[in-house]
Amino acid sequence: MSISQNPLTGQMRKSMANFNTYVHRGQNVVSSKVFIRKDKNTDSQKAQRVSFKLVSDVYQSIGGFINTGFPVRPETHSPYNYFMALNLPNAIDNSGDVPVIDYSLLQIAKGSLPGVNVQSATVTAQGISLACESCLGYGLSAAADDQITVLCRMKSGALYFTKQARGSEETCQLVVNVPSVAKENIEFVYAFVTSADGKKASNTVFVPLT
Repeated sequence: MSISQNPLTGQMRKSMANFNTYVHRGQNVVSSKVFIRKDKNTDSQKAQRVSFKLVSDVYQSIGGFINTGFPVRPETHSPYNYFMALNLPNAIDNSGDVPVIDYSLLQIAKGSLPGVNVQSATVTAQGISLACESCLGYGLSAAADDQITVLCRMKSGALYFTKQARGSEETCQLVVNVPSVAKENIEFVYAFVTSADGKKASNTVFVPLT
């Protein structure tokens, strides 16, 4: 704190920048404002940074598929921005000691195109076998040449996928070839549909394994 008496300044009042001024017993008093450091390491801030990194890491590992899954999005959003906005905090489970991703809530595709109804998904000697309703008759926007993508990520980070046309039948069978697959080593399986021209997509279908 400093005290000044200057005929040029007269009586000083109020504040400016990072100091306060006032008059005490006829003297001008200049004091520094209290500086409060913002703590950037609160528990909630740490959890937020962990959550952001978790979702961002998913994009880094499967970003090409995510780009395909969001052909329609706000003009101001890249596929990455849109993916992050959809999944933070919606796909984060904070019930434990640390945040984790709830893969059943994660969205890697979004749109108005009819998807597929997964009736069963089993692990076989060949990989992952899905029995699906094609949903061809569920709306005029569905077409036989729509492309169904099934994506599987292992806990090791390895990716496997298959892609085939929706077809003209009511049901379809899809197989993701994964060598020596074990159910406990699979992190997630998703399915989504895109139009043949890539301009439309369906919502994400999380595939639980039996």
